[in-house]
Amino acid sequence: MRNRPVGGTTVGGAPAGAVPWLWDRPGAARIPRRPGKAGRLPEAVLFDRDGTLVVDVPYNGDPDRVSPMPTARAAVTALRELGVRVGVVSNQSGVARGLLTQEQVMAVRRRVDELFGPFDVWAVCPHGPADGCGCRKPAPGLILAACERLGAAPERTVVVGDIGSDVRAASAAGARGVLVPTPVTRPAEVAAAGETACDLLTAVRLISSPAGSGAGRGTDEVPARVLLRERPRAVGGGG
Repeated sequence: MRNRPVGGTTVGGAPAGAVPWLWDRPGAARIPRRPGKAGRLPEAVLFDRDGTLVVDVPYNGDPDRVSPMPTARAAVTALRELGVRVGVVSNQSGVARGLLTQEQVMAVRRRVDELFGPFDVWAVCPHGPADGCGCRKPAPGLILAACERLGAAPERTVVVGDIGSDVRAASAAGARGVLVPTPVTRPAEVAAAGETACDLLTAVRLISSPAGSGAGRGTDEVPARVLLRERPRAVGGGG
């Protein structure tokens, strides 16, 4: 799988060389931007990896420790069946800290693709907080790089994540952000988020809603067989 910087110079204002790792879906050709009237559905949905698509295991380089979050596979399947392209945007500062190698990051990516089916694009920031790159969320570089690779307009793209830096990166890129909180999400991040959902399948309902807002609405847009296959389960009687 190829690992290519975008444009070869800068991404999101980062200095030359400080660019994300990018991987395309096997056999996929680069998609040019398609002008035209905006539709109701987004052109692309980009997911954070740890704590959003898969259970967060800090600095994980072991594919055997990858486990999907509840409703995650059903959510991705629903988007694909709606014809929406899907990708992953992930900070992996463990590389900069010397805790992960590129091969380990790629091995985990391959395992996620095995569990979910191949994503159309992966954009990974291997830099640390002090590296001054433009791709580490909440900077917009990962979103902009993934959108460029997909030929999707940032303003017609949705970013789904579990912490504030995910939705702030979406805002900085001109994309729409949806927060799916977990126990590690700070209350202030939830309060600051413009849109939230209790799990990923609910986020897809929100994204595909004709009204475009209001968690839990728009379920008619999600293929019925996906809803029957996996519905969110309440934990401890809560939502």
